[in-house]
Amino acid sequence: MSAVTERLSVLFPQNGLLLVETQILQLDRYAALLKEWNEKMNLTAITDDEGICVKHFLDCALALRCVESAGANLAGGKVIDVGTGAGFPGIVWKILRPDMELTLLDSLQKRLTFLNEVCGELGLQAELVHLRAEEGGRDARYRLQFDAVAARAVAGLNVLCEYCLPFVKKGGVFAAMKGPQLKEELPQAEGAIRKLGGTVRGVPQYELPGEGERAVALIARTGELKSLYPRHGGKIRKEPLT
Repeated sequence: MSAVTERLSVLFPQNGLLLVETQILQLDRYAALLKEWNEKMNLTAITDDEGICVKHFLDCALALRCVESAGANLAGGKVIDVGTGAGFPGIVWKILRPDMELTLLDSLQKRLTFLNEVCGELGLQAELVHLRAEEGGRDARYRLQFDAVAARAVAGLNVLCEYCLPFVKKGGVFAAMKGPQLKEELPQAEGAIRKLGGTVRGVPQYELPGEGERAVALIARTGELKSLYPRHGGKIRKEPLT
């Protein structure tokens, strides 16, 4: 039994989550590939087994539980992970809910090359899309097409909303994984959420062992999306919606 397998077998049940053997083996292999590929390209600053298990795997799993506890049914749904990077939370969510239809979007092809390897090794089906978020949000193949949109990024919530809400279909939800700073970011994002046709449905919180408080902003599409959004290029970052 590897160190990752051993740790996951204890860590997840301690936090009220159950994994079957196949899922543990998939996460173990994912961790191995992450460490292997990280030696040749910058995927994550977290490379120790404990960090991967807690800060990546458990964090994504607890966020998924928050999303589903709020009423979003991802089983059989269409889910897109925007700016997926090394595959968080998308790959973890797909392992835990294999019947979801997953799309992984990233602006760097080398990350998608890694994720293609991960999907192949783990036996996962996912569409890999090489586009910038604002390009994907204007593309008819992806605009307003998803039951759930996930993002775990450092951008402010007002910026993230313009990148991500254009993917959310009517009745769908955008799940923004955040830390304690969400309390400050949410009031600043109210204008952006309204302009993008969204409504905050909840901000469930959870404790990540040894890391403190985490939260997920759940923003549902309740209104229309104007053709103006998302705007082009760096305008989203330079002139965030208010």
